[in-house]
Amino acid sequence: MYILGISAFYHDAAAVLISNGKIVAAVQEERFTRRKHDESFPVHSIRFCLELENIGVNDIDAVVFYEKPFIKFERLLETYLSFAPNGLLSFLKAIPVWSKKKLFIKKIIRDELKKLNEGKKCTSEIIFSTHHLSHAASACYTSSFPESAILVIDAVGESATTTILHSKGNTVTLLKEMHFPHSAGLLYSAFTYFLGFKVNSGEYKLMGLAPYGNNADEQTQNFRKLIEENLCTVYNDGSVFLHQEYFNYATGFTMAKDKKWEKLFGFKKRSDDEKISNEHCNLALAIQNILDDIVIKLAREAKKMTGCNNLCMAGGVALNCVTNSRLQEAGIFDRIHIQPAAGDAGGAIGAALAAWHIYFGKERNYEEEVNNINGTYLGPEFSNEVVENILKQNKAVYSTEEDVYQKVAVYVAEGNVIGWFRGRMEFGPRALGNRSIIADPANAAMQQKINGKIKFREGFRPFAPSVKLENVSDYFETDKPSPYMLYVMQLDENYKKTLPAEYDSYSIEEKLNYIKSSYPAITHADGSARLQTVDKQTNPCFWKLLSAVEEETGSPMLINTSFNVRGEPIVCTPEDALRCFMNTDMDVLVLQDHILLKSEQKNIRSMNYSKDQILKD
Repeated sequence: MYILGISAFYHDAAAVLISNGKIVAAVQEERFTRRKHDESFPVHSIRFCLELENIGVNDIDAVVFYEKPFIKFERLLETYLSFAPNGLLSFLKAIPVWSKKKLFIKKIIRDELKKLNEGKKCTSEIIFSTHHLSHAASACYTSSFPESAILVIDAVGESATTTILHSKGNTVTLLKEMHFPHSAGLLYSAFTYFLGFKVNSGEYKLMGLAPYGNNADEQTQNFRKLIEENLCTVYNDGSVFLHQEYFNYATGFTMAKDKKWEKLFGFKKRSDDEKISNEHCNLALAIQNILDDIVIKLAREAKKMTGCNNLCMAGGVALNCVTNSRLQEAGIFDRIHIQPAAGDAGGAIGAALAAWHIYFGKERNYEEEVNNINGTYLGPEFSNEVVENILKQNKAVYSTEEDVYQKVAVYVAEGNVIGWFRGRMEFGPRALGNRSIIADPANAAMQQKINGKIKFREGFRPFAPSVKLENVSDYFETDKPSPYMLYVMQLDENYKKTLPAEYDSYSIEEKLNYIKSSYPAITHADGSARLQTVDKQTNPCFWKLLSAVEEETGSPMLINTSFNVRGEPIVCTPEDALRCFMNTDMDVLVLQDHILLKSEQKNIRSMNYSKDQILKD
């Protein structure tokens, strides 16, 4: 039995195919269209899913959309009526989109599947899940927990912004929910906006900026007090009330009322190209601390309501690695499972699994669910033959290696930056060793080189380390697995450098340039790192590479950042990888078993980016 899950029409459109309850394919539309966060109907993603399983449209038993548009439209109307006459322009802009497209999603699905079916009618049953049920199902049904509490925290679904649920066997029961316009996710996004980053994509930048702030600084504590006294009220159960006189997202085109915020915090909204100051860092830290507290309070409430020792999480806020780590440290639950594609793309997984287990009543197989998400390696892969044909067509100079791991390990030790393209593409926002840019974390020059000349992004952005699972406690203050880069961990004290007494008062540039550890390229301002542990069973190729690097450098660790430039989605095809390689200062490219050196590419066909491919993200 095949079920197709779809998310679309807001951001991060995706398609997921499950076969008899097992996820066999999952991919985001942006990877094919090369438009970051593409929201359009995921026709390319669906085609990939069908071709992978060698099935046709009418082999699909059910198609499940990840939310219910009529309920969402009802919330939209209620919001405009509540705030009227404010928001008239926003209302007039939104209504044509809804009347022409978003209210008729069932027809759109049938029409698009008919095109994929050579003009023949699609006979699949079409089902609609709710937004937060899709998130919840994506988390609990990819866990190995027979029973768990579930927390879903995001900006907004149809009307819910935060939900506490209980999963037992096949059942998922809603216990408590918070409604729009009150939302922890929207609160955090408002600060993303005010600090000069793009909403729905720049929240991780805000998270990365926060450690450059200083908790001991009176300004940070004052910012927190201003937020809690003016912008929001946080209750003991984790629910929040946002004071709408300071916000604009309900009826306007921006997140916050700029003049009110500027008066409150004493500085202007940051423009995206403005230099980052200490006050920006301190404000980022203040809201990060508040978000941490909100999520911990919500977790305590979920524990109290369910009595469970296991927690599952999804929704965009579940991608905040710092908050996840604070929650883990709090020890409220024995075990925590976070669905790695926790944003809207992952809703397609939950929609399909909810249909399988709830709508069709199929029992769970807990043994299979331990790795039901296949390490997120659920996208396209390309054979050596396909790669070789592409390289020949583009007149590339390459070698084919029998032991590609040892060769690449030598390049790492020599200080090269390498594009690593191997196996099936990852699903979700993280590159986890199949579409990655890798380098030596002990090389102090790497953070600035990769940020400035390869990724074309802000210099303060940290890099994640990938380390073999069995070695994690040798380098970090944890023995827990972190396969999806969803937690930050402190580097072991043996590798940290002594910081000067005045370090907390340093500017962001001074903190960035100060050598804080033996692995400076992955050590953040506070001594932490966003960690990926690599399991031999889940990704044997990347594990072999780390083993070869260990033989060459003495450390089974690599910088691992996504294979893309700023404003571009992670590469999907060998052509995408080759274009990225040729338009950056990467030194080496690995495509399956083929290795290209930048210095040898004299006659390669022009693969320049067009202006609309390099956009500010």
